[in-house]
Amino acid sequence: MNTQPNIERISKNDIAALFGKQKANAPAVGRTSYAERKKKLARMLDYLSDHEAEIRQATYADLRKPANEVMLSEIIVLTTELRYHIRHLRRWMKPHSAPGTLVTFGTESCIRYEPKGTALIISPWNYPVSLAIKPLISAVSAGCTAIIKPSEFTPNSNAFLKNFVSNLFNPEEVAVLEGDKEVASDLLELPFDHIFFTGSPAVGKVVMRAASAHLTSVSLELGGKSPAVVDETADVVAAAKKIVWSKFLNNGQTCIAPDYVLAHRKITDRLLSEILKAIQAFYNPAGAGIHRSPDYARIVNTRHFQRLKTLQEDALQNGAELYCGGYCDENDLFFEPTVLTGIKPEMALMHEEIFGPLLPVISYDSSEEALARINAGPKPLALYLYSRNEDNITLFISRTSSGNALVNEALVQFQHPEVPFGGIQNSGLGKANGFFGFQEFSHPKGIIRRRFGTISFLYPPFSATTTKVLAVIRKYF
Repeated sequence: MNTQPNIERISKNDIAALFGKQKANAPAVGRTSYAERKKKLARMLDYLSDHEAEIRQATYADLRKPANEVMLSEIIVLTTELRYHIRHLRRWMKPHSAPGTLVTFGTESCIRYEPKGTALIISPWNYPVSLAIKPLISAVSAGCTAIIKPSEFTPNSNAFLKNFVSNLFNPEEVAVLEGDKEVASDLLELPFDHIFFTGSPAVGKVVMRAASAHLTSVSLELGGKSPAVVDETADVVAAAKKIVWSKFLNNGQTCIAPDYVLAHRKITDRLLSEILKAIQAFYNPAGAGIHRSPDYARIVNTRHFQRLKTLQEDALQNGAELYCGGYCDENDLFFEPTVLTGIKPEMALMHEEIFGPLLPVISYDSSEEALARINAGPKPLALYLYSRNEDNITLFISRTSSGNALVNEALVQFQHPEVPFGGIQNSGLGKANGFFGFQEFSHPKGIIRRRFGTISFLYPPFSATTTKVLAVIRKYF
């Protein structure tokens, strides 16, 4: 599984040459009509629909992803996004009228979205198909050229991406460049017009520093420690199922997975019991062992496996208790769904994003205590709240800051094209989904055209009349 093939290292000069061709081609791509862009999006949709089996095979080879999980998190994510763009792109591309003011009386104002130009998309390994193609959909809709740099840890998925792109686009418009961090570094030295990066906050800072050399705009889809809060009024059974599904999907390797649970002390024991029941119902219904489940993915590689094992060992050595799970097999890159209690703030797994199937569960006694714990750390990518108390719901949403907030639900924010998806500060910059993704790859240009009248009365030399007019404007407009 996930054996890196021998990939010929692309030279820095070749990278620069490809970038130059895309840069030269960007104005022509930017002038494409709605009909032309819609045709490209439709071809992307058809290709994905016709090659679903290849996507399943590639992601299974890289991550042992179950077929239905691939359908949900890799394929449907993209087909939903493509259909939404196809339906709405005409309206997005049209100039949007803007109201005037007294000073602009006699003019017409509008906002026109023009493509930023040549984009760099750096995609991660955890959802190797959807997280590479979804930003590409926005780039194509906006009229940009793009280079995709996928993670080197998913070679089979990368092979699919290369076939997908080469069958639909000329390299002067869209290209995939494989390679390690040196290739990424070479790309980041170039003056792209926009960079869309998905990955860790640490690497996001590297990307942002590199972009600053050219004042390049960036979209950073990062992660962080997203909490799931379960209060004393919650439907505990439903909450447990949603937490288990969202945490252990893709073996926990999901940026919007709940990183830890804050459970009111009154329901903590019951919640733990229901979480254990849900794990067994989802991944071990016949009692044959979770490692035999066809619905449970694997860790991406040995390095990440060892990182998770070290996090678990550190927690246990420092007083955490193993509620369930804990078994792992490095040869199979298998890590059992694991729930830990007795968590202390100084433990390593409370200071870094876990990004795996370790779930710390922490009891709290009051909403103020839970809020203080959440707000003590960086702003998370997501906040999940399970409650039937409207006052509590309002309290947690109004007193915390996160990329998205979900009440009595999980994960669906990434597949909702009407809702902006993205982080805030440490968990990300910029937004994706639908129009928000189109907007990330576009420059909203304000255009003002005078139709009649004049503002010559504002020209110097200034008179008493000028003073009176400015006083009226200041007071009433």
